[in-house]
Amino acid sequence: MSTHTILFKIILICYLVATVLYLIQVVGRKDKLGQIARFSLLGGALVQLVGFIIEFIQVGHTPVTNLHQSLSFSAWCLVALFLFFDLRYRLSVMGAFTSALAVITMFGSGIAPRAVEPLSPILNSWWFPLHVSFAFLGYAAFALAFGAGVMYLLQDRMLKSKHFSGLYYRLPSLDTLDSINYRALSYGFPLMTLCIITGAAWAESVWGTYWSWDPKETWALMTWFVYAALLHGRLSIGWRGRRAAIFAIIGFGCLLFTFLGVNLLLNGMHTFDALNGHP
Repeated sequence: MSTHTILFKIILICYLVATVLYLIQVVGRKDKLGQIARFSLLGGALVQLVGFIIEFIQVGHTPVTNLHQSLSFSAWCLVALFLFFDLRYRLSVMGAFTSALAVITMFGSGIAPRAVEPLSPILNSWWFPLHVSFAFLGYAAFALAFGAGVMYLLQDRMLKSKHFSGLYYRLPSLDTLDSINYRALSYGFPLMTLCIITGAAWAESVWGTYWSWDPKETWALMTWFVYAALLHGRLSIGWRGRRAAIFAIIGFGCLLFTFLGVNLLLNGMHTFDALNGHP
């Protein structure tokens, strides 16, 4: 069994354990389990970071050039950013959402092709690690905003209908969820903006043009406008609560298609085959 496989299984077990413990803590309100879940999530993230460093040394470049690596890196960014948020909010419900999403993403990474192709000359640039780091950290921030948005709508619906399930008493307050939504947006939007800027500068250095209306560029711009509208609404018009939650969910849907749909369904310069030099 290779080192990569061993580390992958350790990471997946850590995230699975964190998910189970967070869920038990949410249902049973056992604070100690929540603390253990955080350590399990942190341990998995640290092991995954070690795995990235080892793979970087082995291949000689940032290991985010295929779907397997990209999904794995996106899971790590999500967990790392959640742990940063958790320093302030300490919300087990968000921990359960984050760890479960990390598990799903890691499962996706596990079934994706792992073959590492020779590095395309296109990727042999210092713009590459900058661009992908901004992109995946932005994705992680918007995923947290999405989670907070879904929870906000669930709690808001129960309040309006006056039908309170057991979940209602486990969810954070509407103000807390709205605060998480806004804080995640305030991190995610600048990161996505830097992703687009570095991508444009990278494109100019490779192809001599900043923008070519490639499908991924087009969808990234559309997604950026959705989040720009949400940020403008919050800062200038005073959007809060339900409307902000709905926009966060719509934006994340666009983001998912930008990341996965374009790569898997559309042809363009940003697909994994194109980046690895395949026709």
